[in-house]
Amino acid sequence: MTTALLQPPAARQGPGPIAPSLLEAIDVAVSRRVARMLPGDRRAAAVGAGTELAQLRPYEIGDDVRHIDPAATARTGQAHVRLHVPERALTTWIVLDVSPSMAFGTARRLKADVAEGVALVFGRVGVRRAGSVGLTAFGASAPRVLPPRGSKPAMLALRRMLAEGVAPDGGHEPDGLSDALRRVGRMARQPGLVVVISDFRDQRAWERPLGSLRVRHAVLAIEISDPREASLPAVGQLRLVDPESGARVDVDTSSSRLRRRFAELERERREAVAGELRRLRIDHVRLSTDEDWLLALGRHL
Repeated sequence: MTTALLQPPAARQGPGPIAPSLLEAIDVAVSRRVARMLPGDRRAAAVGAGTELAQLRPYEIGDDVRHIDPAATARTGQAHVRLHVPERALTTWIVLDVSPSMAFGTARRLKADVAEGVALVFGRVGVRRAGSVGLTAFGASAPRVLPPRGSKPAMLALRRMLAEGVAPDGGHEPDGLSDALRRVGRMARQPGLVVVISDFRDQRAWERPLGSLRVRHAVLAIEISDPREASLPAVGQLRLVDPESGARVDVDTSSSRLRRRFAELERERREAVAGELRRLRIDHVRLSTDEDWLLALGRHL
């Protein structure tokens, strides 16, 4: 019987085009979710550009004529201007999985390609309305941290970090996800949005630090998977390599018992992740490499 070797993943395809119309829809949806999910009163103390009226007063030299209120001006016979409560700038933290397991994909893209696209979407959404974006990448031999920045510098730094790719096989950070979440908890002093992008195959106690973040921040968990991870094909002898540890194992996939047990364990793992996120009241989005990830993300949000 011949032994089939698991071939290295295909070259990265990238996330593909990001339609502006979908980006706009996601921007609106994220803004509404953040407003609903963040605890407490988030109104700023100053006045400026916003939607909530703060003050209606007579016009003074130097005021922006675009803020003149026609109704109040007509009613009083004197020019009046409207001042609004500004929307407070929001800091978005992206917690990105760059562990070797993300360099896997058997459909349209690798999991790392989908993760890159999701990070770019939330990066673009995050810098709008004078917001800032920070990133911490975990899963490599050493953590990568990008402090919060705004506008163009934030997107340039984000793209540069994404271009570094995922960690090589065997270069996995032991407590990557839990450490990254604790790191964000220490750095994020003001309430904001935390987006965790991972395949959640790290089984090491990430629940407690993620729950701690949920107390002060709006948290969104983006789980990325590949359809081949859910079941084992019947292709005879396979030599598999664990990308996290580099360990190798030979398996006989012609065994129906082995394939059934593999599928059961994977289903239990995914149900455990979903159950824990549900218990923590964290919004959970599942994306797959065999679908239009941007459309799926937009539909969920």
